[in-house]
Amino acid sequence: MKRLLPIFFLVGCFFGFSQAEKPVKKYTLDISQFKGSILLHNPDISHLITAHPGGIIVGFNRKRYGHEDWEAEYGYPDTGFSFVYQNMNNPTLGQNFGLYAHYNFYFFKRNLQFRIGQGIAYNTNPYDKNTNFRNNAYGTHLLSTTMAMINYHKENLVAGLGLKAGISLVHYSNANFKAPNTSTNTMALNFGLTYDLDGGVEHAYLKPEKKEKITEPIRYNLVLRGGVNESDVVNSGRYGFYILSAYADKRLGRKSALQIGGDLFYSNFLKELIRFRSISFPEEEVAADTDFKRVGLFVGHELFINKMSIVTQLGYYVYYPFDFEGRTYNRIGLKRYFGDKVFGAITLKSHAAKAEAVEFGIGIRL
Repeated sequence: MKRLLPIFFLVGCFFGFSQAEKPVKKYTLDISQFKGSILLHNPDISHLITAHPGGIIVGFNRKRYGHEDWEAEYGYPDTGFSFVYQNMNNPTLGQNFGLYAHYNFYFFKRNLQFRIGQGIAYNTNPYDKNTNFRNNAYGTHLLSTTMAMINYHKENLVAGLGLKAGISLVHYSNANFKAPNTSTNTMALNFGLTYDLDGGVEHAYLKPEKKEKITEPIRYNLVLRGGVNESDVVNSGRYGFYILSAYADKRLGRKSALQIGGDLFYSNFLKELIRFRSISFPEEEVAADTDFKRVGLFVGHELFINKMSIVTQLGYYVYYPFDFEGRTYNRIGLKRYFGDKVFGAITLKSHAAKAEAVEFGIGIRL
């Protein structure tokens, strides 16, 4: 599934928080080698699955000990950055170099680590109609990329050195900024080492103070989103789009809120796609003047992590004059609050696993 949660939003959550006392600053490094397979999520990329890709993952982590409220609420996660080099072992696909912001969450007495990272990657050999027409996975050099790792993680076994081993998933896509964009997902086994830059010095985790339960009335939100995208027809052109969203939300506690609302879509790429289909496929009986606008209703959930939040929404088009990828759609992304009312957002809108666009938005919560 395509995911697009850009790096600068994750970076924003690492700095600028209020502090009750001077926090402990402890850092670790990790490096892992991985090797795996490209998953056949779409039969259109079957010709690209010819070998087992491999590479390295390097992580730089800051340990968190509860100096900020959100740290204890989420089990004292790490924040940090990752670098991934992946050789696709296929000359058509080339190589990928990715930089991510990540969280490490811990379970089972901190022996199981789950890393989730989002960033950007550079591909060395994207689609070119003359020189690389077989690469229908990557339409651009720059790609969005998502990484997830589940590892057995044991630090400080000997003088700050530790081990980690597990499973990794690395996804690359440009979210239909430019066609083609079939994307790839690599599932791999990884094994590596960790190193504590303090040489294994231990610090105590602070117990959270008891907080009053958050109670809020229903809040109302307005969001203006926009961006650029292209249909799946290669070289059909990139066009701007605009989305006006309005919804109500209700906090369920410190971490969660439920949402219900609607979207009005002005997707200009559909104008060109409607014109193209009306001319090229007369048997489909698409009128050239078919309305390109859509209206959808959605329900959603918001997970709050300090000034950041993760948004997931599921929608259904109630006004849908042109059939494009079906009536249901989904949205996932990040919000960053600037004060109590104003927020920025970056989200990926898709139809199941088929991405339509990356949306950049600004909103107000009243």
